[in-house]
Amino acid sequence: MPLYRLDPRFPELFPDPQRTNGDGPACFGGDLSPERLFNAYRLGFFPWFAEGEPILWWHPDPRCVLYPDKLRVSKSMRPYFNQEKYHVTYDQRFREVMESCRGLYRPGQWGSWITDELIEGYVGLHQLGIAHSVEVYEGSDLVGGLYGLSLGKVFFGESMFFTRPNASKFGFISLVRRLSDHGYRLIDCQQETNHLLSLGAESIPRSTFLEHLTEIDAGNTERGKWSIGNGY
Repeated sequence: MPLYRLDPRFPELFPDPQRTNGDGPACFGGDLSPERLFNAYRLGFFPWFAEGEPILWWHPDPRCVLYPDKLRVSKSMRPYFNQEKYHVTYDQRFREVMESCRGLYRPGQWGSWITDELIEGYVGLHQLGIAHSVEVYEGSDLVGGLYGLSLGKVFFGESMFFTRPNASKFGFISLVRRLSDHGYRLIDCQQETNHLLSLGAESIPRSTFLEHLTEIDAGNTERGKWSIGNGY
C-alpha cells in the first residue's frame, strides 16, 4: 500500500481509507488544526507519532471497538461503584486531562505523541463542543481521566491516565454508561489492548467500522459541554 502525503493547503482532503495501509501508517504530513482533526476522525483516521517525527495518520485494519451494550464490569470493579470510591465530571479540566495523559509513563514508550501542537488542536475541538474529557476524582483530587471526540453517535477514544488504582477504568466505565444512555452505537478504541479486551472491546474489520461511520449525522452530534453530574 502507498503511504499518502497530505497537502497542508487542504485540511479536508484525506485518501480513501480502504486504499491505505491497515498495518502501519496510512498517510503523513498536514497539520493538527481542529479542522483537519475533525475531517480525519470523520473518516476514521487518527494521528499517532513520536515527538520530532513527521505527523503520521493511522487507520488500522482490524479496528478495536466497544459496543456499549457489550461493556463488561468485572467483580473487582463493582465495589468502586457500590461504595462510590471515585466520582466523575465531564468537560471541566480538558487541557489538564490531556497534559496528564502526556505525562503518564508507559512501558516501552519513550516520550509521548501528545505534543503541544496536538493539545492545541484538541483544545480547539473542545471549544467547538466536539472533543470531551472525563475527570475522575478521589475527594477533590484529580486521579484519572480520559478524552476523545464525539461525532454523531460514535465516540472516538484517545488516551487515558490514572494515579490511583483503577481510576481510568472507573472513568471509562462511567463514560460508556453515559454514552449508552444517550444512544451511542460505538466507541472507537483504535488498537487492541488486554485492558480494553477485559472491558468487552473487540476487533472488527475496517470495512465494518467504516459502515458505522457512514451513519454519523451532524444533526445528532452532541455539541457543547457535557453536564457535570456523576456520569451525566
